[in-house]
This record gives sequence, structure tokens and C-alpha cells, in this order.
Amino acid sequence: MKKANIVFIGAGSMSFGTPTFQDLFTTPELAGASLRLVDLDKENLERMYGLALKMNEASGMGLEISATNNRIEALPGADYVINSLAIERCELWKHDFQVPIKHGIKHCLGENGGPGALFFGMRTIPLILDICKDMERLCPDAWFLNFSNPESRIVLAVNKYTKIKCIGLCHGIYMGQSDVAEILGVPSEEIEVSAAGLNHFQWITDIRRKKDNADLYPEFREKEKSFDPNFQPFTRKIFRAFDYWPTCSDDHMGEYVMYGYEGGMHGYNFEEDEQERVTMRKDIEDIMSGKCDVKDWLEKSGEQAVEVIAALHTGVRVNIPSAVVYNGGAISNLPDDLAVEVPIVVDGSGIHKVQVGNVPKGAAALMSLQIGVQQMSVEAAVYGDRKLALQALLCDPVINSTEAAEKILDELWEINKAYIKSI
Repeated sequence: MKKANIVFIGAGSMSFGTPTFQDLFTTPELAGASLRLVDLDKENLERMYGLALKMNEASGMGLEISATNNRIEALPGADYVINSLAIERCELWKHDFQVPIKHGIKHCLGENGGPGALFFGMRTIPLILDICKDMERLCPDAWFLNFSNPESRIVLAVNKYTKIKCIGLCHGIYMGQSDVAEILGVPSEEIEVSAAGLNHFQWITDIRRKKDNADLYPEFREKEKSFDPNFQPFTRKIFRAFDYWPTCSDDHMGEYVMYGYEGGMHGYNFEEDEQERVTMRKDIEDIMSGKCDVKDWLEKSGEQAVEVIAALHTGVRVNIPSAVVYNGGAISNLPDDLAVEVPIVVDGSGIHKVQVGNVPKGAAALMSLQIGVQQMSVEAAVYGDRKLALQALLCDPVINSTEAAEKILDELWEINKAYIKSI
């Protein structure tokens, strides 16, 4: 069998770098693969390259590993390109969250929905489309597996404006499954759920016990009524109104609706994020110095990108419970021209969307508020168009004032102008 050629762009990311390494070095089907690490941050890249070499040696996988700051050196002949890049992730995200609040907009995270997501996409989509244009020249048959946010807008943009095969991967489905299991009072691994919708706004349509395929939704509905009222209170309001459990948390889901601020306006915990990065750097240093055993890291992470790659490479069919894909009829009561999150089946012939049909009518109506927002925001990012960006803001249900929209646009455009461009 031909060896797999894998390029990892944004490999310096500790959020997705270490989980991806965990999976790569515990997947025997990819033994001997070529792994090319790419990151513009030389210090982060060097750290993760060293970790990859250590894990490779300890696992006995025999991967051929290289590292570069130049993706043009890495992309030729690639079969799979994993992406986790972010432009000044936390520093710019703080502005995405704080500026709308300053102008009177109540919102949650500023990442995948609301005005923050517009600018998260405005700066990220052009860079990702540049990468995909390079892929069209250097590895046109490769799969692009995306971790970067805002997932739905990125996947929509890549599918509409390039010829590259692209899906997004997110662990939100497992967060939703864990919440359901907690309410049921059973271990998460004893149940399975089916869900469909938008990224971070999926709806769990089926809950089953694995051992006997019993329908657990009736039991779940009963137990939810008396469960701890402090547990995901906003999600539960929506659940009780629409009869199906939305994923994947109060704040993530709250980004998409005008009353989402009821789920909390605390925003992302940037201080905790920085502390986690300090801890992770220390952990990697301990592994590199021999103070900790690298074999302790050789276990599956729970992410899905490497499982998808292994199935494509070997042809062994696998079911993946959730991926962000171009709709094209997978959810029949949402427009084709939209990125949705549905189950997929992966085998040697490719990635196949599960045709889920209609999602519940109320859920479809609520998600429909995002159709124009996502389509307009992608157009604004692709063309670097200020007027389209304003239109995208004015379409967003989170925006409650034309004056606020204009002030947010002025301020965040200025902050992000170095990254906004027309393709």
C-alpha cells in the first residue's frame, strides 16, 4: 500500500497539535506515513516537531517527519492536509468579543456566530482560500480537513470557491452526548446519539442505548424535568420549547440566536486558555527532558481527523458521527448552499454525507435565521467587501441596532484590515 502523505498546517497549535499527534502515533494503519509540519511561529513549530519525533520513536510508527515555515515546500504530493491555523487567535478574539459589547450588543463568545464570527471569518477565510489555491496547484486531489473556526463559514467558502475536497471536524457532538448521558445517569460510552444541523448548533434527533438499541429519548425527557436546574439552563429552555436537545453548550449554541446572551455573556476564558498553554508547554518540556514518559501520551484523543484519514487510506469503512460539509441536500429542509453538520461514512472511495432528510420543523426554522448571515459573511470575506460585511451584520439576529452595526464595522475593520483582502 502506498504510504500516506499528510501535511499539518498550524502544527504549532497546542489545542489541536497534541491531540492530532496522539491519534497519528496510535493508528497502525498509518505506519511509515510522511508527516510534514507547517507553522509560521518558529518557536511553536520547533517545540511540536521535537514532540513529534519523541512520540514517533516511542510508538515505533516509523513516520517520516519534517517541519517547515513554508507550506509551498510541504504541499506537493500531499494526500491529506489538516488545518488548525488561527491568526493571533486570542488577541484578536478578545476584540471580536469586547467591541460589540462596547456598542451595546449582547452576545456570547464572538467566535462562530454574531458580529465576532463575521470578523473571525473575514481574517481567516482569505488565508485558508490561499492555502487551497496552493493545493489546487500542488496537490489537487488532497483532502482538506479543517479544525479552524468559524467552521461553517470556512467549509462553505472552500466548497464554493475552490475545487478542493473539504470537510470540517468538531468534537461538539461528543459534548452533546456527554450532557445527554449525564442527565440520563449513564456512562457516555453506553449510548449513541444521532444529530444534524449547523456546527455548534446541531439537534440530537435520536438517543439509543448501544447494547439493545432501545430508544432513550422518552426516558431522557422525563429525567431532564427534575435534573439539576443549574446544568445547561439555556440549552434546556430551547430543548423544552423545541423538543430536541441542541448542542453543544449554552454559550456555543447561544451565539446563533438573538436571546443567546441569556446563556451567559462571560465570553471565552482567555486567562484559563493562557494558563493551559503554560501548562502544556511545561508538559512538553518535561517529555523532551525525560522527566515524563512520552508513552503516557500515546492514547487516542477523541478527535476524528486521523480516523477519517485512516479510512480514506485503507478503504476500511467507518462511520463518523459528525462532520461539517457542504449541504447539497443532506438536510433537505435547509438550502443546498449552506455548510451543515451531519454524520458521514468514510471509505476508500471518499467521504459520503448521510442524507438525513428533514430536521424537525422548529429546529429548521431557528437555524434558518443563519442562512443569509453565513452566506453574506462568506461573500464579504471572499471579496474583502465592506458593504457586504455591513449587510452580513444587519442580517445577523444578534444585532439589534443599525448604529451599533456601523460602529462595530468601523472598529473591527480597522483592527483586522491587515488580513482582509479580496481573493
